[in-house]
Amino acid sequence: MNIEQARFNMIEQQIRPWDVLDAGVLSLLAIVRREDFMPAAYKTLAFVDAEVPLGHGQLMLAPRLEARLLQDAQVQRHERVLEIGAGSGFMAALLAHRAQSVISLERVPELAAMAAAHLRHAGVLNASVREMDGARGLPGDGPFDVIMLSGSVPEVPQVLLDQLKTGGRLLAVVGHEPMMRAVRFTRQSDTVLLTEELFDTVAPRLTGFAEPTRFAF
Repeated sequence: MNIEQARFNMIEQQIRPWDVLDAGVLSLLAIVRREDFMPAAYKTLAFVDAEVPLGHGQLMLAPRLEARLLQDAQVQRHERVLEIGAGSGFMAALLAHRAQSVISLERVPELAAMAAAHLRHAGVLNASVREMDGARGLPGDGPFDVIMLSGSVPEVPQVLLDQLKTGGRLLAVVGHEPMMRAVRFTRQSDTVLLTEELFDTVAPRLTGFAEPTRFAF
C-alpha cells in the first residue's frame, strides 16, 4: 500500500467533503501518522472511512468525525484541553499539536497503556494519559479551555460543563442511535452556556456515562 497516497485520499475524499476546510486541521492530518496509533492487527485500516476495533469493546472514531470535532473545537495554542476517552491516543495527539497541554482520561487499563505508548512513540510531550473513569472529568485540575468527548453520550453531565472556563468549549456527540448530534457547548459567563447543534452523526458509546431513566406508563 502506498501510505502517503492513502493518507492523501483519506483527507481529500473523506474529510474535506465533510466540511472540514480548516487548513490547519487538514495539514495536521497529513503530518500526524494515523497508522502509528492503530492496533497492530488493524494498521491496514488506518485510512478507511470506518470505526476501527481497539479491543475491550471499544472503537476508534472514523477519520472524518475526528477531523470535524477537532475543527469545531477551535483549539488555540495557549489552551488546556481535557479529553474523555483516550482510545488509541490519536485524538490526544491531534489536540496536543494545537493546544498548550492535553490530559486524556481512559478507564480501560489496556487502552490507557496503549494510548500513552503511542503518544511517546510519536514524540508528543504535551499530552498525558490517566487511567480513570472520565465521566466526572477532573475537577481538581480544571477549569479547562476545551473538553473533548471522544465518543457519544446520552447526555452531557453537568459536572463536565462546570469544568469549562469562560470562553471554553465542550464538544460531544449526544443522543441515541439511529439519531445523534454533535453539539458544542460554549461557556459565555458563570451563568450562561451557549448550546449549538453542529451536525448529525453516530458515534460509539463512551462507557461510564449513565443512561437516563426511562419510565413506562
